[in-house]
Amino acid sequence: MHGGLDDTICAIATPVGQGGIGIVRLSGPQSLVIASQVVRLRSGDSLSSVSSHTLHLADLVLPAVGKQDAVRSIHTRLPGSGLIDEALVVYMRAPRSFTAEDVVEIQSHGGSLVLELVCRVCIESGARMAEPGEFTKRAFLNGRLDLSQAEAVLDTIRATSSAGLNIAQRQLRGDLAREIEQARTSLLTVLAHVEAGIDFVDEDISFLQRDELVRIVREACTVVQQLEATAQDGRILREGARVVILGRPNVGKSSLLNRLLKEERAIVTAIPGTTRDVIEESIDVDGVMIHLVDTAGMRDTDDVVEQEGIKRARAAQGEADLLLVVVDGTVPLTSDDRELLIAVKDRKHIVLLNKADLAETVERDAALTDRLVYVISAKTGMGIEVVKSALRAQLVSGCFEAGESVMVTTARHRDALHRASASLGQALESVRGGMAGELVSIDVRAAADALGEITCAITTDEILGRIFSEFCVGK
Repeated sequence: MHGGLDDTICAIATPVGQGGIGIVRLSGPQSLVIASQVVRLRSGDSLSSVSSHTLHLADLVLPAVGKQDAVRSIHTRLPGSGLIDEALVVYMRAPRSFTAEDVVEIQSHGGSLVLELVCRVCIESGARMAEPGEFTKRAFLNGRLDLSQAEAVLDTIRATSSAGLNIAQRQLRGDLAREIEQARTSLLTVLAHVEAGIDFVDEDISFLQRDELVRIVREACTVVQQLEATAQDGRILREGARVVILGRPNVGKSSLLNRLLKEERAIVTAIPGTTRDVIEESIDVDGVMIHLVDTAGMRDTDDVVEQEGIKRARAAQGEADLLLVVVDGTVPLTSDDRELLIAVKDRKHIVLLNKADLAETVERDAALTDRLVYVISAKTGMGIEVVKSALRAQLVSGCFEAGESVMVTTARHRDALHRASASLGQALESVRGGMAGELVSIDVRAAADALGEITCAITTDEILGRIFSEFCVGK
């Protein structure tokens, strides 16, 4: 951030564009003074005299033309009375606000000109424009949120599924931070005993016994490993899963996409090779966002455009969380089918025997043995709901319940947990091998520091800059 906590910052806090309501947010020690330049309460009271956390009807006006060229230029854009709009205004006295600072929010109509004028007057009256994520960063720096909660604010804003929102809300309430801090506190207790034993090695004083030391470190290691194991599910619930539909031409891939979406998104014809590019759409399956990718049919071809489509299909295949391999269930497997099945053998995939509406029985080839196979009809919808359930089951662990579990959702958390787990494993080996306390303490401290990075008990400016740069201005 270019400024400090002594600055008063200002930004439009609602999305760009026209809307019924728009909000300009001020935060900092001069919020009341600056807001008073544009706010005139209908009651006639001064803004500084109103009760905290109460809404007041007000007129938004341009200040008297002063010496500032900027204010004078605003008047030329809005001649006459200088009335901008009517609004509701709320003052939130520190520390009972999102940033734990004095905050004023001006809730006007959502026209872009109105919001721009209000924000401009606030800036010319002493505020500066907030940088991306600066309001949330101030909440963190002022102790209102820890770093994992600050990240959960962004996850809440970006949530595209109910499961992802539930996870974000649990993290925002501090559930992840509590588990992390509980494990970290136990490690710091171990560290204190180990280092005290080093300092008083010549004294006849009894510190933590070896068995107790092993127990505490093992318990912390279990917690860390359990959290680390949730990272894949957490990423999928946060970002959604990428599911790529593969198969040779004319087996019903586009028809399957349309059936899953319940709309005619992809062109379907009897001509092989109709789809020549990747088509991406998303569906919500029981709270999990799934990004479906329809691809060009896999086959040898001399068509340059179709070759490019197949190239893109292979690239999408490499990035997928799960593959849906569609084959024509009315005919024996072709060489193209078999080649594709070999290619996906070591990847998480489901095989769909399509066109069941055209055959009385669908024969299963030996090449499908030990694979997850479903018989469907993309045309009639037969078996589609079963496939949707199978998709969710393959993408998210069966034991997961979004409303009850604490999960890791970011690569930063996963990396910190991985390093903590490795350090704890080394500490256990050192204790069991009777190594010197100095060596044990190095690994225990490394684990505690890695855990501290998640909540920002231990952090760097580089980490903070990377996290808050992802936020929009106004949040």
